[in-house]
Amino acid sequence: MAHTVGEKKKLLARVNRIQGQLQSIREAIEQEKECGVVLQQIAACRGAVNGLLVEIVEGEIKFHVLSEDAKVGSREFKAAESLVEILHRYVK
Repeated sequence: MAHTVGEKKKLLARVNRIQGQLQSIREAIEQEKECGVVLQQIAACRGAVNGLLVEIVEGEIKFHVLSEDAKVGSREFKAAESLVEILHRYVK
């Protein structure tokens, strides 16, 4: 995951936010909050985890699947862009 080294600070910030969301879920359950409140927090956490997943998979595609000499507009480049776009739509 060499591409994550350059994005380490940004990725860790995302992980920290996710940890905060998980803690909020724990506290809501401990405080016996309404199910709707807990479910809303779970959905937000799931969205954050999906965002992290997309960011890492997108880097994987761009830095490890797409060849270094792929030209913008080439078939390979367009296929990689399409895959990333599909991934973004799928995890929303």
